Amino acid sequence: MKEKVDIIVRGEYILTMTDAEEPIHDGAVVIKDTSIVDVGPEEAITERYDARRYIGGKGCAVIPGLVNTHTHAAMVYFRGLADDLPLKEWLEGHIWPAEQKFLGYDFVRDATELACLEMLSSGITLFNDMYFFEDASADAIRKAGMRAVLGTGILDFPTVAASTMDEYFEKAEEFIKKYRDDELIKPSVAPHAPYTCSPETYKRAIRLAERYDVTVHTHLSETRWEVEEIGRRYGKSPVRHLESHGLLNERIVAAHCVWPDEEEIEILASRGVSVSHCLESNLKLSSGIAPVTDMLKKGVRVTFGTDGAASNNDLDIISEMSTAAKLHKAVSGDPTALSARDALLMATRWGAQALGLGERLGSIEAGKLADLVVINLSHPHLVPLYDIYSHIVYSAKSSDVETVIVNGRVVLNGGDSPNLDREEIFYKAGQWAERISKNS
Repeated sequence: MKEKVDIIVRGEYILTMTDAEEPIHDGAVVIKDTSIVDVGPEEAITERYDARRYIGGKGCAVIPGLVNTHTHAAMVYFRGLADDLPLKEWLEGHIWPAEQKFLGYDFVRDATELACLEMLSSGITLFNDMYFFEDASADAIRKAGMRAVLGTGILDFPTVAASTMDEYFEKAEEFIKKYRDDELIKPSVAPHAPYTCSPETYKRAIRLAERYDVTVHTHLSETRWEVEEIGRRYGKSPVRHLESHGLLNERIVAAHCVWPDEEEIEILASRGVSVSHCLESNLKLSSGIAPVTDMLKKGVRVTFGTDGAASNNDLDIISEMSTAAKLHKAVSGDPTALSARDALLMATRWGAQALGLGERLGSIEAGKLADLVVINLSHPHLVPLYDIYSHIVYSAKSSDVETVIVNGRVVLNGGDSPNLDREEIFYKAGQWAERISKNS
């Protein structure tokens, strides 16, 4: 008698992103409850299992859920608000003032629902967020049924979220306690950047992270201005500055890292710091191009982030993969640099590892949680097909995402979310945009 399971996902190609030989041609993935229980050739799978639901089939590729390791999800409501400006002017002259006027629980909840719909539609099942009012983000994320690491933002000056340093940390600790055992939400600590947080603030953040065994999410070495400013204040570059205070370790997810020199790259590697490469945002803000191929060669775990939609202006890891894999070839002068498979590893397994979830997510294998993406290969830009990794990275688009499964549940089917009301989300976005336009 066949074993009863919940879902069998079939694909012409199963990209497990493990170290085993792959891809699996004409394969299938077996899901029971929240986990993957088996993966292999479809013929063998269907002989052994009987599912309540079958998904995918011929003309489909199945990959692990994509991981966005740096974003500010609720900033989707500032998409296009202040474009074509340098980072410092964009941030201090436009974004921070808008946040002071509009940020609150309702704003963050409504905006994060839109961000979740956008990310699910492009195959992202897990994202690493740094923002304020993260309880509101958590409510939207659980409604969507996706997964996130949420970091309560901490800065050395008052914001709409907190007026004192003690208040920032009290709220961060309260959030960690509330969500540390949540099925979909993992808390973290998020000191903003070396130019907005003192060494004492970073030390306090790391102590808090160590106490509760969570990650630390920060911006690091993003712009030339930051390098010059940290040099002026502390006499060191940003990476050396944090290193001199013992503030770099394997808990750190450092966004951007555009301007580390060779020695700093070695420091990042030796300390086990993970880097979130946010190429499209860096390009748009003219922040520079991170030395990703050098970091990878030195053993730094590099992953992909979108940054917020206010500076990207979308939340699309497939686009990030494609742009990065091509651009770094041109920058390095090496057409073999950043292969398609490595780019997909950055977007899946390495991303999950960076967020401390590598044992549970990031690859398709028995025992891991069932976070999967089905990509429809039946489009003109995906025909003919010789190499599936090449197709996913260089040819696929987010619109090719057909089905998304998180924690064993279908959260996107045929481009529609069963949990999120698209019309209501768009209506709320329009209402908020009208208010922002009138008061900006």
